[in-house]
Amino acid sequence: MLEARNLAAGFGTIPLFQNVSLRLEAGRILGLWGRSGAGKTTLGRVLAGLHPPTAGEVLLDGSPLLPKGVRPVQYLHQNPLLAMNPRWRIGRILAEAGRPDPHLARACGIEPDWLSRYPHELSGGQVQRISILRALTVRPRYLVADEITAPLDPASQARLWHALRDIASARRIGVLAISHDQALLDRICCLGQVQVS
Repeated sequence: MLEARNLAAGFGTIPLFQNVSLRLEAGRILGLWGRSGAGKTTLGRVLAGLHPPTAGEVLLDGSPLLPKGVRPVQYLHQNPLLAMNPRWRIGRILAEAGRPDPHLARACGIEPDWLSRYPHELSGGQVQRISILRALTVRPRYLVADEITAPLDPASQARLWHALRDIASARRIGVLAISHDQALLDRICCLGQVQVS
């Protein structure tokens, strides 16, 4: 179980949120919503071990997250291009995380010809699928999906979330779905929602 206990975080002396607690079980999807600037992204980064909390703790099965090594909680950016070297081809970007499972690549909707392309040569939805496959290649136990379908059209959103829900269910991966779109979270979440305000 991924658990946040009384988390607080911010930047410098500016607090974004305080006393946030939540629990996420393996194989479940929990929605996190709130207005812009409420600290949703920062909370996601804290849960993934990418931003230090100013108070509280993040636990994985009752133990603190380790600061080094392959992270059991992977963070998926709203803009996946920020997490990719623009000078590398997609094949190299994926190989950085290890050898992707071909079945998983198919489940993510990855086309073989994408591997020889650069990130800027793919659509936003295609690049996000690459980002998801790369995160899944390290066999995480949890994913923090930060507004991953915000720039996509509704049909692309549905396809991407359908694929991610199926993969998470089959592999027992917990997903924290961050969005400002409460209707989207109503459609994809099986565990409920938490609001940051």
